[in-house]
Amino acid sequence: MYTTDADRWKKTLKDYARTNRQQPTEAEDHLWQELRNYKLGARFRRQHAIQQFIVDFVCLEAWLIIEVDGSVHADASQAEYDGGRTHELQEAGFLVVRFSNEEVLHNTTQVLQTIIKHLNTLLPTTEG
Repeated sequence: MYTTDADRWKKTLKDYARTNRQQPTEAEDHLWQELRNYKLGARFRRQHAIQQFIVDFVCLEAWLIIEVDGSVHADASQAEYDGGRTHELQEAGFLVVRFSNEEVLHNTTQVLQTIIKHLNTLLPTTEG
């Protein structure tokens, strides 16, 4: 399992992740209802710590991270931070896919189809 180190988790990330799970945005909650309980055939975790980051959703088996971005992510400094964060996560071997709140809330079917496409590409198959 890919995660963060225990000290970093306990000192800085655990409370932040817990708060984010307890108070999700509307879009995060909406998408979580579609991802939870293996609904897409894979296990997703929400608000999971990877390195020094908390990602919105991750399928560890597929090395797939899903980020849901609100309007704050359009700000230039936030966009620059997001770019660096995405780069570091990709360097660690993850595919990072971003959707806007609006996409998640108003075009859920397309968002799920995109996630399924990536899962089909990334997940190992049992077929011989």
